Amino acid sequence: MSKYLVTGGAGFIGSNLVDKLVDLQEEVIVIDNLTTGVRGNLNSKVSLIECDLASASIDDLVEYMRDVDVVFHLAAKARVQPSIDDPVSFNEANVGGTLNVLLAAHKAAVKRVVYSASSSCYGDTEIFPTPETAPTNPLSPYGLQKYIGEQYCKMFSEVYGLDTVSLRYFNIYGPGMTLEGPYCTIISIFGRQIQEGKPLTITNDGHQRRDFTYVGDVVNANILAATRDKDFEGDVFNIGNGENYSINEVADMFGGSREYGEKRFEPFETLADNTKAANELGWSPAGDLPAWIEKYKRSLAV
Repeated sequence: MSKYLVTGGAGFIGSNLVDKLVDLQEEVIVIDNLTTGVRGNLNSKVSLIECDLASASIDDLVEYMRDVDVVFHLAAKARVQPSIDDPVSFNEANVGGTLNVLLAAHKAAVKRVVYSASSSCYGDTEIFPTPETAPTNPLSPYGLQKYIGEQYCKMFSEVYGLDTVSLRYFNIYGPGMTLEGPYCTIISIFGRQIQEGKPLTITNDGHQRRDFTYVGDVVNANILAATRDKDFEGDVFNIGNGENYSINEVADMFGGSREYGEKRFEPFETLADNTKAANELGWSPAGDLPAWIEKYKRSLAV
């Protein structure tokens, strides 16, 4: 049995990861400030340390990480538009919090940190599918902050000898998605609107395309990265399904009427080249977005 610490373990992706680790009978500790995480998401078999990583003392974080083998760092303030509206608090959480986690992990002699990075580092790329070697050009505070986190991970590997690996997530969906507030994904927004009998609201013309990746596949990628018998030394991997759909196509899967409203600057397309994760992690995504949405709609009783 290994001992794992999951930051953001009461959030959407984090709680799915925690559930899987518990199923594998691993020892799990969760750190979450419950700003966007939900206590009800938390597996009853794990202990919660309610803590804000950006303001916590390094000594306290080191104590929480005593005898921990791997830290999964998922805690973050997420989403592009909210980061544009409030870049300062996002920077404190996403850059300051990550730096504190890495420093504490080094001092506590943690074996590896698996960092949840973001495909938003690519910006409005023209290379499809997009490999990890594509130029980075973040177009939002969130995208920049998550990329800075990657660079901190690599630097801690090179300077401090802490093994780190960064997983660049694409657009994630699945059980546990939040249905309220500014951190909703387009799939959860559509789900709520269908449930409420409202039209689906689409920004721009809906032709923009996204690589939608199932949360269970993301969980598997984290576990593979944590348990791989090699030194990653700050390496990065795309974690995306490798196919994409337009927002209009996703709306078609839900059905119902739609409204086109807000014009927003955003990358036109995301599409992961996941060859590196397949070859070096042994990772293979199994998510099927149309089939999952059909099941999701039935769960909403629509």
